[in-house]
Amino acid sequence: MLSIGSIVLTVEDIERAAAFWREALGYVNRGEPSDDWLILDPPGKATWAAPGASLALSVTGYPQHYPPRIHLDLYAEDQSAEVARLLTIGARKVDWDDYPADADWIVLEDTEGNRFCVVDTGPFSAA
Repeated sequence: MLSIGSIVLTVEDIERAAAFWREALGYVNRGEPSDDWLILDPPGKATWAAPGASLALSVTGYPQHYPPRIHLDLYAEDQSAEVARLLTIGARKVDWDDYPADADWIVLEDTEGNRFCVVDTGPFSAA
């Protein structure tokens, strides 16, 4: 049985990317960063094997590929508030012409050009 342990994003400036993702997700450093690697965990994640995907940042030395072949979907109860908050901490809107009329997502990119969508879920339910 497999599970997702970490999602790895390539970055050029690890400190800038880490600051963005800590603020965006409320994640914390798992340990001390190296010059080219850092893992961010959900707060309260006691061990690497505990539930909850981690976000790893890797300095690779090669440029970002456009369009990226993978992206994150971040779920939001209040999409407009979350998009506004993310823009204030360094996210950028992606100029994308392919939104369908009923799109429930907005495409943004982080400080390193990694794309992600903010998906409008409406109120989260316990079910």
